[in-house]
Amino acid sequence: MLETTHFTDIDDISASELDRVLTRAADIKSGDDETQLTRATLAMLFEKPSTRTRVSFETGMTELGGHALFLGPEDIQLGHGEPLSDTARVLGRYGDAIMVRLFDHEDLLEIAEHSDAPVINGLTDDAHPCQTLADLLTIREHVGDFDEVQAAWVGDGNNVGQSFVLGCAMAGIDLTVATPPAYGVDDDVLEKAAELGSTPTITTDPEEAVADADVVYTDVWISMGQEDQRHEKLQAFEGFQLNEDLLSSTDAKVMHCLPAHRGEEITGDVLEDERSLVWDQAENRLHAQKGLIVELLEE
Repeated sequence: MLETTHFTDIDDISASELDRVLTRAADIKSGDDETQLTRATLAMLFEKPSTRTRVSFETGMTELGGHALFLGPEDIQLGHGEPLSDTARVLGRYGDAIMVRLFDHEDLLEIAEHSDAPVINGLTDDAHPCQTLADLLTIREHVGDFDEVQAAWVGDGNNVGQSFVLGCAMAGIDLTVATPPAYGVDDDVLEKAAELGSTPTITTDPEEAVADADVVYTDVWISMGQEDQRHEKLQAFEGFQLNEDLLSSTDAKVMHCLPAHRGEEITGDVLEDERSLVWDQAENRLHAQKGLIVELLEE
């Protein structure tokens, strides 16, 4: 089992535990580990809609011999009519774990504070640690030992980027982050990264970021709930698109957590190119989360 009760961000676990989760995920994926969590139940709370998060968690629990219960916005109104703390207490007694996909990170922390069962962050506006697990598993499969990998994050310093920064620091990956000046990674995340092992190189030049990269990673510029910022952000991110021109000087693999806005942060040609790891990333959400759940629940 992991020392932590909850998985609210990637740095809730130690570097050695991160390696253990990734190794467990790889063994489950290959069939070398056939651990079953018979009759275990995962309650899943969704404020935000999702494809990969819901399907990967539901499928993962089924394959582990357990059950996942979907509770969407129409099934449960978090914090409306019943305090978050009460919901957490009850669900923590019904199920073996709770996965939440919410807007406000503070709501996640409140649920974790009052739940006796492990709480897993399936995404908040601040962090997406389950995606980082899948990203690191994909990098280890396709690129090699982390201490020999140079990665680049190009685009918005959003929740996916922030968890990836922390994950790279924990894994020992040399990371460069290129964002427009007003859309960088939060200072507190950079401070955490320094405490965990290393601070990424920060630049506003995408060409500088990708020059020596083995892996180049991007995400959407307009995240869910930011549609009113669309015009402003499209102007700010001009030049940050992953396209053949930007990547012409590198053989780097390309990553994207999906869904992709083709023609905005990445072109369709790059997404479909043989250098793309995007579909393996998506599949690895399933395996990485199974590894995490087993490590959290197995006694």
